[in-house]
Amino acid sequence: MKLKKLSITLLLTCSVLLAQSTPNSDNLIDLEKRGEWIILPYAFSTEATGLTGGIGAIAQGIFQPQTTLVATAFFGTDQDIVTNGNPETSNFSGGFLAFSNLKIPYTNRLFFSFWTMNTATPKGAYYLNGSNDSSKESVLTSSGETSYFYSTLRYVLPIGEGKDNPEGLYKLKNGFAMGREGYGNGLPFETGRTTLGVQSFYQAQDFENWKGLSKWIDITSKPEWNSEGLKFFLEHENTDFDLNPSNGYSFKLQYSKDWGNELQSWDFLEFKYSKYFNLEPLTYTQQSVLALNFWTGYSFSWDTSEDIISGIALHRPPLDEGGRLGGMFRMRGYDNNRFSDKAVIYGTAEYRTIIDYNPFKNSELEEYSPISIDWFQLVGFVEAGRVHNKYNFDLLTDLKYDVGISLRTMAAELPLRFDIAYSDEGTNMWVMIQHPFDF
Repeated sequence: MKLKKLSITLLLTCSVLLAQSTPNSDNLIDLEKRGEWIILPYAFSTEATGLTGGIGAIAQGIFQPQTTLVATAFFGTDQDIVTNGNPETSNFSGGFLAFSNLKIPYTNRLFFSFWTMNTATPKGAYYLNGSNDSSKESVLTSSGETSYFYSTLRYVLPIGEGKDNPEGLYKLKNGFAMGREGYGNGLPFETGRTTLGVQSFYQAQDFENWKGLSKWIDITSKPEWNSEGLKFFLEHENTDFDLNPSNGYSFKLQYSKDWGNELQSWDFLEFKYSKYFNLEPLTYTQQSVLALNFWTGYSFSWDTSEDIISGIALHRPPLDEGGRLGGMFRMRGYDNNRFSDKAVIYGTAEYRTIIDYNPFKNSELEEYSPISIDWFQLVGFVEAGRVHNKYNFDLLTDLKYDVGISLRTMAAELPLRFDIAYSDEGTNMWVMIQHPFDF
């Protein structure tokens, strides 16, 4: 079986796993003493990018104990491509900058974050017609540039845990939160941490191989797909440890709106719920957890009866927004944004177990490791979902499925995962920080 790709699309954001300070002598992390910089080069190769190298710089707690700063730049080797019928060369390049969880001066509960990324991709795969019964062969392969800018303002309500710990700071030892036994699963809004927020977004995408779009749209010049607007959300986190929950639940309700720019307006309403069960550990394990996630959404604006241009529905979200499945977070056995439509439903179950074996603890390897490796986790998972042009019971029929395994580690206080997922369209590998739905 051929493994199609190794996708690190947002791992570029995330040399983040380097972003932590060194544990002190008793291996208890003091979050008040962060602020050290770590710089590390990296390299990877994918079908879309070719061989690429980069360098990341990260610091956590640089201004305040809960803040994280991430910056990275990357550049790839030349790739042979065909653009509008002409042979050319192109390379993968770009950069990423993020700063998160800055408490606004003279406030106690108001936090600001932003991230921005620009990439030039030689062989991007774009599924413009991503309906549930669409063919995998209906894909546009094109070089092009994509730009993102997101900024978030969130307010932690003075209820539950948010009353005394709005920053969400914990003491960690060996990758586990200390003093959190019995937390999680409390009454909503009376326990846990509740956040109200608004996020502004801007994204721009162009396709160099615009003549390849002629299969879907009537076009005579290179198009750009730009979108900008706001997302309003309510989030409630009620677990024992948000980075690696073993007990409790969380949910998020979000409404996204683009009021219209040079292309078109659109909206999307979504709801996500996660539940965690702390199971009895097996032999040679430290922790076993059953993690469940459900996600659904609907675009009221998406007009299935009319196209803005041939093949692009009126008032539909862009490719990276709305009801979409496939990629490193949902339906990992399928290509990125493989499916998209007016309505979406998705569910997954993961069995996560942290094993006793860790060669980076209490050995010579620990001395030479540039970051702290606290534990390793084995995961098995199954996913199901579908998109549809109506929100009705048909969403529960003709579901897409995939299964997979994952190796994860708590590296420098952040989970890092390597997932392998199999579907009826092949096998994908993904490398990313954090669990796929704990974000």
